[in-house]
Amino acid sequence: MAESWSVERQRKLKSCLFLAALIVLVALLAALGPPALQRTVTEAIIKLVVVLGMFIFVGNSGVLSFGHIAFMAIAGYSSALMTIPPVKKAVLLKLPPALEALQIPVAVAAVIAAAVTGLFALIVGAPIMRLKGIALPMATFGVLMVVHVVTANWQEVTGGRQALVGLPVYVNLWVALGAALVTLVVAAAYKQSRRGLLLQCSRENEVAATASGIDPARERLVAFVISAVFVGLGGVLYAHFIGTVTANTFYLNLTFTTLAMLVVGGMRSLTGAVVGVGVVSAVSEIFRTIEKGISIGDTVLSAPPGLQEIALALMMLLILIFRPQGLVGDFELAWPKWGRGRPKTAAPAAPDARA
Repeated sequence: MAESWSVERQRKLKSCLFLAALIVLVALLAALGPPALQRTVTEAIIKLVVVLGMFIFVGNSGVLSFGHIAFMAIAGYSSALMTIPPVKKAVLLKLPPALEALQIPVAVAAVIAAAVTGLFALIVGAPIMRLKGIALPMATFGVLMVVHVVTANWQEVTGGRQALVGLPVYVNLWVALGAALVTLVVAAAYKQSRRGLLLQCSRENEVAATASGIDPARERLVAFVISAVFVGLGGVLYAHFIGTVTANTFYLNLTFTTLAMLVVGGMRSLTGAVVGVGVVSAVSEIFRTIEKGISIGDTVLSAPPGLQEIALALMMLLILIFRPQGLVGDFELAWPKWGRGRPKTAAPAAPDARA
């Protein structure tokens, strides 16, 4: 039994290494391409950080969350308030003098913003994680709505519905890649940890897990907080990638896109999360190009706006109808066993001479 568990852990570790190598390869190929390709891949890798962060909770608990993009908003605005130059904050916002004069290094601001997001998740998650059935996902959607309304109307602190500009733009392909690899390692480690396994037990059969002494609400809360921290990190990266923060950026469109990535690839697999981000990003880019128009000689063929969202919705519907477990399901990649033949069988024992 112990040997079987050790083999399984080694397989999952190899799977994590394989996925990391795949992400690095995509980044290297993008680095050799034009700036437009680099920007597209960087945005996709930032979304991978968000989706992997969501996987820590959704994949291991089996509970859909419609509120994780709220954590991106909290971390993005927190980092913005700590990194925008005081002169610009004085013009754009009406902050207390201490907060207006505050300006700290971007790396420190990212860590603090992620920690603030984790604390917020702990506070709101403590009562929410005790809910059951459809009430739990709907409560997370309520969190998203509350955060959106606050950020969209708190004119003095967030700028309201106007864009909060002046953020340092320091996130490039390599910064996003480093964050994605760290998030992948943490997600894989949590999935194989004792906490992760307890949560997966409650996912499979909550009644049996509770009878065995597992507290599903507590395990969900732990995963919820860890998940929020890394989704918040994705929010910081996204804010400092585009250089502005708006309330509408972190709302329904991004919620739908990231959930589509998780559902299309497979909610219960790290491989599925990576595959889902790749597939949805590629489809989105193809239809975005079609919306802009394709030149064929002197003719420009274009599609009406909104085709990208329609394509994603149809793709997710088809996945849910014909393959509810996602493209990958529970499958995890591992290193291919090149050059290894079939296992040798033991030689038959020699007949007993005394027979």
